[in-house]
Amino acid sequence: MWKRISDWLHRISTEWVALAAVVVFVAFSAVVLPGQAAGAEEYSGEAGSPDTSLFYLAGDLYRMAEAYGERGRAAYVRARWTFDLIFPLVYTLFLVTAISWLYERAFPPGSPWRWANLAPVLGAAFDFLENASTSLVMARYPARTPGVDVLAPVFTFAKWCFVGGSFVLLFLGVGVGLGRWVRGRAE
Repeated sequence: MWKRISDWLHRISTEWVALAAVVVFVAFSAVVLPGQAAGAEEYSGEAGSPDTSLFYLAGDLYRMAEAYGERGRAAYVRARWTFDLIFPLVYTLFLVTAISWLYERAFPPGSPWRWANLAPVLGAAFDFLENASTSLVMARYPARTPGVDVLAPVFTFAKWCFVGGSFVLLFLGVGVGLGRWVRGRAE
């Protein structure tokens, strides 16, 4: 199943699709992201946010919920089910198409490196799990949400591992692709 998904992502990641995804990612990051970050800063203040934390515990999540207040928690939940449904799709489209397009050129057919285009998909999946779990904790606060409160930090950490790892893979693809191009021109 994973191989079929990876192969399909390679097939659809043409030069023009990858370029369009870059444009959408850059435009979204320049136009939408700053406003969203400012809004999040309003309700989170010094408390921080689970979304931008690499590591936190269930107790930290409840402290954030307390610090946000009722209106802040409502704004947090609303942002998870509006903006944070779209942004993972935008960055995943960018990363998947860019990695797929680069790795088509950087690695030979059959190379396991070509499966790297699945890393952003896993990052988005963990992002959605993070959104669902942290939203549930925020919406139910002050009631406790056992199990979900412990899983939320795991989902967040996994999200950052896969999303951050995807950017590393992207730069690796650029480096290997450039190296192959330079060697090809020298021959």
